[in-house]
Amino acid sequence: MHIDITLAVVGHQITQARAICHVGEREILTVNAALGERTFEHAHLFVPMPDVPGPNELETRKHRHPVDGTIHDRLEERLVIGRELEQLDGKPNDGRTVMWAHIPDVLTDVDAATLAVLGDFVPMGIGQALGVRGGGNSLDNTLRVVRLVPTKWVLLDIQIQGVERGFGHGSANMFAEDGTLLATASQSCIARMWRQ
Repeated sequence: MHIDITLAVVGHQITQARAICHVGEREILTVNAALGERTFEHAHLFVPMPDVPGPNELETRKHRHPVDGTIHDRLEERLVIGRELEQLDGKPNDGRTVMWAHIPDVLTDVDAATLAVLGDFVPMGIGQALGVRGGGNSLDNTLRVVRLVPTKWVLLDIQIQGVERGFGHGSANMFAEDGTLLATASQSCIARMWRQ
């Protein structure tokens, strides 16, 4: 993979950059980022973490097929609010899925890259929201980092806003085990049914 990096704006505190990733002549990924930190006298987190059981009180999420060699092979997931495969009955719910996720290789140093991977669970909420064996392929993945604190598990509070004309749109609030809002993620995706 070849990565071309462009620094669009370089400021005293904030830099806006773009990375375009190519394999051969094919562009496979574009990342736009605003990077930096500013001193500001006010701070407050307005979104509270839902009152849910901790990850150690829940069963590991079942997958529809073996996960060996996939990203799921490196993740642990615990469903808090959602449906197991056999409960997907074709009836929509309120569009909300809540689950704990953990990447054992990361342990407690959750960073923006880890949160970007976890933010990619938004399309999983499509099947949950519709009650079908489906999901989606990401068209975009916007991550907004709020505050990073050490945590082993991340709570994903996924809300699907709508599925229409073959596309799904949703967001996720991501919380540390101590209740800190780590980041928000939003995605649009191509809605798809799973192959049997």
